[in-house]
Amino acid sequence: MPVTPENLLALLESAGIDAETRHHPAVFTVAESQDLRGTLPGGHTKNLFLRPAKGDGPFLLATLEESRQVSINALARMAEAGKISMGSAEELMAILGLTPGSVTPFGLVNASPARIRFVMDAGLMRHARIWVHPLVNTASTGLAPQDLLRFLVGLGHEARLLELDGD
Repeated sequence: MPVTPENLLALLESAGIDAETRHHPAVFTVAESQDLRGTLPGGHTKNLFLRPAKGDGPFLLATLEESRQVSINALARMAEAGKISMGSAEELMAILGLTPGSVTPFGLVNASPARIRFVMDAGLMRHARIWVHPLVNTASTGLAPQDLLRFLVGLGHEARLLELDGD
């Protein structure tokens, strides 16, 4: 069974991570998120769940600044992931326990480190707080990016920070 949002928030609290969660109507796009949040301070994210094109190698989860424009081919090169394509809804549920629209680095709580590689836009590190979904797209959880990375390392998931400004 995938971890629930409530269990996730309890795990963050038990890890001593200061996180704030705000509930809202379901959002499926960056534009919908921007319309709802108003001037909520911090870094806002978008996430890509990508599969290896030939079925070999790990899946790739990328967390990027919401305004970041990068091709998935360029992202794959920087992440040393080989050829990739968008993962399916079935793969997303099987690997991360998530549904489309709810993709988040917190989904790694449900994943074996051998099955997926995590990369994050290094630009997100300049924010005091970043916002990601807590396993559902009806809430957003804000926390320090360093705390997110520390939490994921505790799960066995190393993060590779990608400098995307020059791409």
